[in-house]
Amino acid sequence: MPFKSQRAGLELDEHTRAALDSISRSRTEPAQRVERATMLLAYAHGETISAIARALHTNRPKVERCIDKALQWGALSALADAPRPGRPAQIPDNARAWVVALACRKPKELGYPEELWTTRLLAEHVRAHCQAAGHPSLSQLARGTVSKILASQPVRPHKITYYLVSVQKL
Repeated sequence: MPFKSQRAGLELDEHTRAALDSISRSRTEPAQRVERATMLLAYAHGETISAIARALHTNRPKVERCIDKALQWGALSALADAPRPGRPAQIPDNARAWVVALACRKPKELGYPEELWTTRLLAEHVRAHCQAAGHPSLSQLARGTVSKILASQPVRPHKITYYLVSVQKL
């Protein structure tokens, strides 16, 4: 007697089925999304998990995880990786905002002879004044971290754009 799965069936509406079908035939989507879309379409069509795993040359747990994710969060949500916890942020958002606010100011306003900030100068200034500003998490701030903080912001005060004006002769 064949095994009867206790897992619920996957019901797809027309929009979701069309989106999964398009992704499963795509040659530009990431391979992992294509594989997951193919798994979900096959399961919705009624194929067993073992048959899907054999057809896609993968293992059962991978197929089961994809299907369980689709049953829990929806078919299109199952195509993406679940967020991972990662390492907690060591520098709070308000401290990062303080660094960006400093970078928006001219170093001359703060008593430096330079016209523009360098990452080295900004990091030194932050380390020297972070305790007084109430941001002790910045006491070990490195140049690379300053660069990452500034690069993640839409405002780029540390970047200078030079414009060349072309003059036409009459």
